[in-house]
Amino acid sequence: MNKLLQFSSITGKVIMALAGVFLVTFLGVHLGINLLLLSNDGGRSFSVAAEFMSSNPLIRIFEIVLFAGFLVHIVLGLVVSRQNRASRPVGYVVTNRTETSFLSKYMLHSGIVVLIFLALHFSDYYFVKIGLVAPPEGIGPHDFYAMTLHLFSSTWYALFYIFCFALLGLHLNHAIQSAFQTMGWNHTRYMGAVKVAGTIYSIAISLGFMVIPLYFILFR
Repeated sequence: MNKLLQFSSITGKVIMALAGVFLVTFLGVHLGINLLLLSNDGGRSFSVAAEFMSSNPLIRIFEIVLFAGFLVHIVLGLVVSRQNRASRPVGYVVTNRTETSFLSKYMLHSGIVVLIFLALHFSDYYFVKIGLVAPPEGIGPHDFYAMTLHLFSSTWYALFYIFCFALLGLHLNHAIQSAFQTMGWNHTRYMGAVKVAGTIYSIAISLGFMVIPLYFILFR
């Protein structure tokens, strides 16, 4: 039974890591599209990209895979966190205060905040697109540029958006390193480069998304 539980725990971590790698890749694509919001063309470029993403049959299949990836990563993250806590019910007398330990300690907390943001984000965009949520008054269900202008007209919403992506950057920084370790790819010869690349990618993703609401706050 102990061997079965251990195998189940390792399998869960591997699947969670693979789902996380998929989501990390998706974030880069999503950011590339969202940065079109900064084009000085009245939202034309962004609207064309959004229309392609919402009408292409392959993208619709990808959306299902994306939802599955989010669901698997979130559920297994909660399960693994619970298993880790159960394996050491008494806290350590001496805590390792390294940067990695700090990020690892608050992975669950940052993940919960990101989950709340995702629920809000889907409600503001995806659920509006498929008709589950009514769009803001005077805005069409597929006019994502107008929706973005409407949402970022609220300073509080924009600041919450920035806060969530700051946490996401911390979450990604540890998650990328953790995924490599879980998959057994943490060779001493190149793990240092992986950590540097993961940190750079995490900062680029979080800052890229944070720039968008800042732009709308300052220049719109």
